[in-house]
Amino acid sequence: MNIKQAIFIAFKQNFLPGLVLQIFAVSMLLVYFFIPAAKPAFTLFGELKQTYGFGYSFIATALFGGLIPFLYLWLSNSLPPRCNLLVLLIFYIVFWGLKGMEVDFFYRLQEQWFGSGNDLPTIATKMAVDQFLYSALWAAPGITIVYLWMESGWSVRAMRQAMSREFFLVKIPTVILSNWLVWIPAVSVVYAMPTELQIPLFNLVLCFWVLLLAVLNKK
Repeated sequence: MNIKQAIFIAFKQNFLPGLVLQIFAVSMLLVYFFIPAAKPAFTLFGELKQTYGFGYSFIATALFGGLIPFLYLWLSNSLPPRCNLLVLLIFYIVFWGLKGMEVDFFYRLQEQWFGSGNDLPTIATKMAVDQFLYSALWAAPGITIVYLWMESGWSVRAMRQAMSREFFLVKIPTVILSNWLVWIPAVSVVYAMPTELQIPLFNLVLCFWVLLLAVLNKK
């Protein structure tokens, strides 16, 4: 399969779910700004984030990026056969918990660099740095490689053998482009929210994205 075919297939697979996700993210933004009755719920999560900081980011991201997708894949019989469920569960929780702390740290850096405003130039700048530097060069390739290691039975040797020319020239670019389809609009909405609500909204989007990534990386 060449890169054009892979991108076309990924676009077909991701377009409708991505569109639904964008509608959901924008709806959350509109609810926050225009429905006063919803403020207490947002305030609760914002206060939890402010109170517990990186601890909140670890637990919430482990839940939405790790535990919920794991349970979904387990109940739908989509996990690799003969895998150790306990090891896999620990992997999902620890990996995504640490990734949540990483994203929280990155969001804090973005705030230091560009401020906390939700004006269009600030949102566009944060989105560009997020998607075209952090995500394209680090997050998406790194997650893909870690998932390949998992699917290789935790064997570094088997993982290296699976890192073929096609893996670097087709698989990773396809994951990056799929990532952009979902996250360019989504992080724009995330950066439009107050600082304390960015990680909670990120977690909701992430839950959907991890499921997509798991499907893309299934053997």
